[in-house]
Amino acid sequence: MERTDYCIIGGGIVGLATAYQLLRKEPDASLVLLEAAPALASHQTGHNSGVIHSGIYYAPDSLKAQFCKAGARQTREFCRDHGIRYAEPGKLLVATSAVERERLDRLEERAAIHGLDCERIDGAELNRREPNVAGLGALFIPSTGIVDYQEVARKLAELITAAGGRVYTGARVTSIVEHAGHVEVGTDRDTYACRRLVACAGLQSDRLAELAGMKIDVQIVPFRGEYFELPAAKSHYVKHLIYPVPDPDLPFLGVHLTPTIDGGITVGPNAVLGLSREGYAKFSVHPKDVARYLRFPGLWHVARSNAATAVREVRNSLFKGSYLQECRKYAPGLAKGDLLPREAGIRAQAVRRDGTLLHDFLLAGTDRMLHVLNAPSPAATAALPIGEHLAGKAALRRAA
Repeated sequence: MERTDYCIIGGGIVGLATAYQLLRKEPDASLVLLEAAPALASHQTGHNSGVIHSGIYYAPDSLKAQFCKAGARQTREFCRDHGIRYAEPGKLLVATSAVERERLDRLEERAAIHGLDCERIDGAELNRREPNVAGLGALFIPSTGIVDYQEVARKLAELITAAGGRVYTGARVTSIVEHAGHVEVGTDRDTYACRRLVACAGLQSDRLAELAGMKIDVQIVPFRGEYFELPAAKSHYVKHLIYPVPDPDLPFLGVHLTPTIDGGITVGPNAVLGLSREGYAKFSVHPKDVARYLRFPGLWHVARSNAATAVREVRNSLFKGSYLQECRKYAPGLAKGDLLPREAGIRAQAVRRDGTLLHDFLLAGTDRMLHVLNAPSPAATAALPIGEHLAGKAALRRAA
C-alpha cells in the first residue's frame, strides 16, 4: 500500500485545479491524482463550448457567481502566464420577443450588481454588428471569452507533475474506506493510503460518495447536450458568441452559436435525458445507468415538472429540422446543410430526491474526505478558484 498526503479522484479540470492549488499551498506535500479514463479531461471538460463565462446569469449570493467572476480573471491570467491561446469576442444575448426584451432589463440590472460591463443595443445596431443575426435588441457582454479547456487541463497536469505530484490515468477507483488516521483508496491496480481525499468525480460523483459510505440525498442525472458545427465556409458567420435570452423557468440556457478558439463555430447544445453517463455516440445506452435513475424518485418529479420542455428537446434531438428552428429564432439564414455533426457532451446534473435541480456547487465531507457532489456550469471557467477553495478546505481540515 502506497502512502500519500493527498489523493484527488478525478482528472477533469476541477480535480486538476484542486491538485495544482494544493501543491501551491503545500509544496512539500505528496499527492496522487487518479483518473479512470485513459486520458485526462475526457468528459465534461473536453465536451463543452469552451466559453470563459462572465457570470451574468447567476444569483449574486451564489457560489457560482463568486467563483465565476474570480475564475474568468484567473483563467485569463493562467493562459497568459503559460502561453495558452484565448480570445475575448464578447457575448450578445439576443431578444427575439417582447418578453425576452423585458428579461434583458433584469439581466442588465444583474450585470450592474456583479460589476460587469455591458451595453444595451437595439435591433438596428445588432444587425450592424452581426448581419446574420436577427432580433429586437441585445445585451452585449464584452468580457465573455473562449479557450480550449483541454489545453488548460493538460498544462495543469504538467505543473502538478513538475511540482512532484503523480497523475495516473486508467486508474478506476474500486473502493474507498475511511479509517481513523487515513483513507484507503483501492483501484484496479494499486491501493493508496492518504491523509486527505478530495473527490471531483463529475458524472460519477454520487457513486464515489456512496462507495465511500456517505449518505447523500442527491443523484447525478445525465443530460445529453448535442452539438453541431458550421462548415468551414461559414467560419465567420458570427463574430461574437450569440446566445438566446434564458427562460428563468428552465434549467438550461438554450441553443447558442459559439466561435471556438480553433476558428470554428459550434451550434448547441440542446438538453435531453442521457441513456449513458459516459456514452457520447448518439443512442448510446448503459443499462445500469438507466436502471439507477429510473428507480430514483427525483427523476420522476423532474419529468412531471418539465414534460413540455422534455418533449421539445427530444424532438429537437431526433429531427434536425426541429433543432434548426431553435437556431433560426435569431439566425434565420441557417439551413439544414449548415448543421454538421459534432461530438455531444453530457452534463452531470445533481437532483435531490424531491426533484429539486441543484444549480449551485454542492460539497459534502467527513473528517478526512471532501466530495464535490455538484459542479455545474461554469465549473470550467471557475476551476482555479474552486480548486483553491477545495484546497483550503482540505488543508484546513487536514488531520495531524
